[in-house]
Amino acid sequence: MNFKSIHIGQMIEQKMKESEIDSQRICNFLKCTEEEIKQMCQQKILDTETLLKWCKLLEYDFFRIYSQHLILYAPPTAKYKAGKTSLPQFRKNIYTKEIIDFILEQISTGEMTKTDVIKKYGIPKTTLYKWLIKHTEQTEI
Repeated sequence: MNFKSIHIGQMIEQKMKESEIDSQRICNFLKCTEEEIKQMCQQKILDTETLLKWCKLLEYDFFRIYSQHLILYAPPTAKYKAGKTSLPQFRKNIYTKEIIDFILEQISTGEMTKTDVIKKYGIPKTTLYKWLIKHTEQTEI
């Protein structure tokens, strides 16, 4: 999974094939034609309302792919200051299994060193080493 370059249409198409949902059901749910579905699958981006419908239909959170991108590639944010916004604040340092697997794969394949990962993604050294120890224990079982 390449979290840096997201082509949401291709991912929807892949999940559609895996789900084996009848194309007529998809058309009815999205209120569109098969040709419009093909066009959506060719688009790199979709509007959020349409993407939300796809998430519900395919029972998959496509928005999480964008969240993973932010965790890996967005610059560190300044500390939250009360009163600046009424929007919910999310912690950036929540790493999902997919993110951990992605990072460990980068190291195991030699694409990146541990130091590279720490510098590029801002992951604390202790966190990375805990992941490596845990991953090593799991592969030995």
